[in-house]
Amino acid sequence: MKRISMASIIVAATLFLAACASTPPNPFVGMWDVSIETPVGAMVATLDIQPDLSGTLSSGDLGSAALSDISVVDNAVTFATTVDAQGQTLTLRFAGTIAGNELAGNFDTDFGAIPVTGTRQ
Repeated sequence: MKRISMASIIVAATLFLAACASTPPNPFVGMWDVSIETPVGAMVATLDIQPDLSGTLSSGDLGSAALSDISVVDNAVTFATTVDAQGQTLTLRFAGTIAGNELAGNFDTDFGAIPVTGTRQ
């Protein structure tokens, strides 16, 4: 009886480890080079998305801002960030899609939609 129980534990542990190994990575995780088409011209930035779905948006123009409310469902991505734009605090809400190593969507702002495109580094 102990051999059957030990064998059952080994089989269950093996199946669990195999299932964990086959879980695909989150498609949003990684470093992204992005272009943000602002009303005053294109701005380049970097998105750094960690496996725990925390992240930052960094730009020479805006500095670094934490992302919040990150959600990834299939290839649809949403998140929010608050930035200081020349003394004005703006909350930007992103909605877009991921296709392989390409990101496309918009920041929804008080001034309308701002297109964003990106490529994974």
